[in-house]
Amino acid sequence: MTTTEMTTEARTAPLPEIADPSQIAPKDARQLSRLFFDRLAVLEEGTPEYQYARNTLVEMNITLVRYAAARFRSRSQGEMEDIVQVGTIGLIKAIDRFELSREVEFTSFAVPYITGEIKRFFRDTSWAVHVPRRLQEARVQLARATEELRSRLGRMPTVKELSELMSLSEEEVNEARLASNGYNSASLDAAIGSGDEGEAALADFIGSDDSSLELVEDFHALAPLIASLDERERRIIHMRFVDELTQAQIGEHLGVSQMHVSRLLNRILAKLRAGMLTTH
Repeated sequence: MTTTEMTTEARTAPLPEIADPSQIAPKDARQLSRLFFDRLAVLEEGTPEYQYARNTLVEMNITLVRYAAARFRSRSQGEMEDIVQVGTIGLIKAIDRFELSREVEFTSFAVPYITGEIKRFFRDTSWAVHVPRRLQEARVQLARATEELRSRLGRMPTVKELSELMSLSEEEVNEARLASNGYNSASLDAAIGSGDEGEAALADFIGSDDSSLELVEDFHALAPLIASLDERERRIIHMRFVDELTQAQIGEHLGVSQMHVSRLLNRILAKLRAGMLTTH
């Protein structure tokens, strides 16, 4: 048998059935992830086999989300749940965009996606009133310029001094100052969390602009769509994304197979996705 024939046979062999992918040790998850990514590359999107491979990859690597979210452990339980959920969005993005040909470990590829989603979550939910993104970014620049000049001059800087350092007009500096009134946090330098990793400043979590994702608007659009689901569908969504149960565990609760749960999830998510596209 040639090497090509061996590779083709490996890619057509059934994927291993994993009862609880979330409980797999990180070392084993890395090895299994390569197998599932290799198969994902040749499977047709939307098929049960494709969804099983993709969902299993999410569950096997969910520890990456919890690792990234651990630095925010001082947050309330409700907010931590939101952080894990948006971090999972980053994990799913990484899975959809990862290719084995990159010759990098998936963990190294995925963590920036996960932390990026968490940073955007803080950026988009840290304003008490709606402020244009341009002014949000100017406020960050203003805070840093103010701190730099105050340290250098030993006093609060003037608008003219700030405009020169920021390469903005005095009018734009004043506009950024006014926009700061819409922010509900005291300072970008406020310490967040503590522990083995040390303290971090809020400024560390201000993300960059990403026009492709507006989480807050999506959450508002998604709420009535979830409310329109029947009781069983809402229960499945709650068990999967709130209780974080695996498909196998959900199947035990419902008395059905893991594959049937996968089909149910695909159908429910397709319905929600279609509703979101109609809303937008």
